Order: sequence, then structure tokens, then C-alpha cells
Amino acid sequence: MNDQIHSDGSDHEHGALGDAEYAEFMELAAEEGFDAEEVEGAIGEAGHGPLPVLAVVGRPNVGKSTLVNRIIGRREAVVEDKPGVTRDRVTYEAEWAGRRFKVVDTGGWEQDVLGIDASVAAQAEYAIEAADAVVFVVDSTVGATDTDEAVVKLLRRAGKPVVLCANKVDGQSGEADATALWSLGLGEPHPVSSLHGRGTGDLLDAVLEALPEAPAQRFGTALGGPRRIALIGRPNVGKSSLLNKVANEDRVVVNELAGTTRDPVDELIELGGITWKFIDTAGIRRRVHLQEGADYYASLRTAAAVEKAEVAVVLIDASESISVQDQRIITMAVEAGRALVIAYNKWDTLDEERRYYLEREIETELAQIAWAPRVNVSAVTGRHMEKLVPAIETALAGWETRVPTGRLNAFLGEIVASHPHPVRGGKQPRILFGTQAGTKPPRFVLFSSGFLEHGYRRFVERRLREEFGFEGTPLHISVRVREKRGRNK
Repeated sequence: MNDQIHSDGSDHEHGALGDAEYAEFMELAAEEGFDAEEVEGAIGEAGHGPLPVLAVVGRPNVGKSTLVNRIIGRREAVVEDKPGVTRDRVTYEAEWAGRRFKVVDTGGWEQDVLGIDASVAAQAEYAIEAADAVVFVVDSTVGATDTDEAVVKLLRRAGKPVVLCANKVDGQSGEADATALWSLGLGEPHPVSSLHGRGTGDLLDAVLEALPEAPAQRFGTALGGPRRIALIGRPNVGKSSLLNKVANEDRVVVNELAGTTRDPVDELIELGGITWKFIDTAGIRRRVHLQEGADYYASLRTAAAVEKAEVAVVLIDASESISVQDQRIITMAVEAGRALVIAYNKWDTLDEERRYYLEREIETELAQIAWAPRVNVSAVTGRHMEKLVPAIETALAGWETRVPTGRLNAFLGEIVASHPHPVRGGKQPRILFGTQAGTKPPRFVLFSSGFLEHGYRRFVERRLREEFGFEGTPLHISVRVREKRGRNK
């Protein structure tokens, strides 16, 4: 969801709502018995656009995951008293002093396929690239090691704000150990016991000073740059071949050996009179935490490329059955809030029987993304390449679509009248009103008289798509239930 809150060029503070629309909406909310502060908070959450990202980095077993649990206020990150338990890059939402931000728990440094220093460097590079600020965790009982010094060099080169956490300071006696970390040259070490919570409040105060209110927009026309398209998929599905074909020249290395591409490759390509930035990414093999060495870091960099793109073009090998891995890659793009296009590659190799079974697989395995534009292409022969840009443009248009609040509420009123929520426990909750609080992707907040079941939310999403389009984009719908206050409309 890396869009700006005010991507429509406005300077108000009501998500995507203009001042007049906001005033009208708040009046409606008051009539329905909603507290103004609650409504403002719901719009703010749904329309916040990007949250600033805090990466927690450090050597193995310095207490990164324990600190993350302390920051988010619950035991989510896996903690074990041995190095390397965290393998996946995991993101959580956190809040401190009324400000919300994302926390990225990093791991996987025990892999020494390329040597521990290289592994640490690769992981730190990824975390720093994706973050707006960094908490660098050092074990104060051990002191600064050569590996810590190596990460410090990376942090200095990146130029991102850094908060130094001297962890495992469980009492006054450990304060001197923390003071010794001034030698790293990263400023004041904050003595913390992430296990017991000691000093974490002061650390988080420093984090809020380091984090921007909202991250800088990394893509899109607001900065006058070309639209960013990430090519993602399993290894050897033809991402690099596709990029070379649309560029009409060999821009990237293509080899039958899967996994030739390691780092995302950015290429400016002119198609249909428009310049696009295509990002060829490494193939995502299987669950990240089962990967080793270079493959592990390639997957992390691919995830970062998706975060910075506007559209994810997912390539699927049409000659093979749709796999769980294909579905996971699609899910990654959807959860990142990117516009989505599905390209079925190697279409020229299919016979009638395979085409029949592929259509059945699409109906059953990919029903949840029936809204995504589909193109059947051949990266080798260039078949239907001319259809790729219109599909991308369609997805971008859906991604940026906004429905005025008045029109949305007229539509919601029709839904409630024609298809009311099922009665549950003698009660029948209903949608009272709603608004679209943001775009890129479209984000809606609905206010209701009771809990809306998941099936009914899916129905509302389907009807929103039928009425307003939203082709090629995920929709985020949040629901706020009216608290009982002893007064109704």
C-alpha cells in the first residue's frame, strides 16, 4: 500500500475525501450515532496510504524477534535461544504514542553458503533498502563484533536514519556495557532489555523521531517518473525472455537453467508510445524459509521490487499445472496492494487438451483473482505481446479508481434493500453508510449496526466490482461496528 495519502493532489487530512465531502459524511455519521473521533480514526486507518517502515537488523541471537514482540505488544515473532530461527522476512503493524508504522523482523543470517559476512550484508542491504528507518540491535553483553562493524558500514552507505539498540541490559550494571557502543559511531546507544521491557519506551520515542510521518512515494507519475512494472513468477517461466521480447533486444541474461536472474533488473522500455520501467526479478522458488544462500536473498529482493512497483505482472507457465507456488506469488502481489495482471506464457506450446484443462484449473485454483486482466502470451515468439500494455493500463486504471461518497452510499442502500445481511442470533446487522478512504489500491471503510460476516463482505466486494469496475486491483474493505450508546437514529 505504498501510495501517498494525498495522491490525488489534495492537501486535506481526510484520506481521499475533500473538505465538503468530509463535512457531509461526518454529519451522516452523527445522525447514525457514531462518535466523530471514532469515524475520523476509521477513515484515517483505511486511508492512511503508506505506513513508514522500520527494519530491525542485527547479528543472529541478539534478540531482534524478542524486541519486535515487545514493539508490537504481542508474541508473534518466533523466538528461540539459538541463532537463525527467523528465516522469513516478516512484517507487523505497530503503534506507539498514537503513531502507526510497520516493523520488519529480519533473519536468515545463519546461512553461510556465501560466507557469513556476505550473508549478513545481503540481508542488511535488503532490510535497509525497504525501510524508512532502521533499529540496529547489538548484544551489549558481547560488545561490537566484526560483523556488527560490517553492518555499520552498510548503514552509513545507505544514509537511512539509524537507532542503535544496546540489548540485554537487564540492570544498572549493564549500562556501562551499553555506553561502550558509542564506538560504533551511530550515535547514542539506547540501553534496552527487550525480554523484560526495560528502556523500550525511550527506544520507541527515538524511533518516532527517526521515522517520517509517511514514506516518500517510491513510484508513479506524481514524481514524473515512468510507471513501474514488476515481472514476477516461479523460476524459468520466462520473465527475462518476456522482458527481452518487449524491449526488442537482449537486455537481460536468459538461460534454460532456472535461477539465472538473482537481482531485480530495471529496464526503461517504450511501448505504445509510453515509457515504462520494467523490473525483471528472480524466480521465487518455494517457501522462503526453506531456501538457502543466494536463493533466499533473491526472494527477499524480489519482494522488495514488488513493494516498489505499481503493477505486478505474474507469469505462469501455461504448459504446466498451476502450482501452490504460483498461488503464493499471486497472493504476495495482492497482499502488497499492487495492481495485478496474469500472463500465461508459453501459450504457443499448448494443444487443445492442455488448454481445456488449464481453463478448468484457472476456474478452480485462481477464482479469487478473477478480477485480474489475463493475457495469453509467448515470450519466445512474441505472440499477443501487444495485449500486455492495454492489460497493464486497465489494471492501473482500476487501481486508481475512486467512487464519490454520495454515489457509494446510494449503491450501498440498494444492496441493503435488495440483499440484506442474514439474520444471526435474532439480529440482522446492516450497512449504514460508507466511504472510499483511499486509492492505490482502493480502500473502503463501511460503518454497520453489527458484525458483517465474511461471506457478506465478499458479496459486497463482488457487487462493488460489478458496479464500479476495479478491474485488475485488489480491494481493501474494513468494517466499523456502531458501539451501543443508548441512542440510535
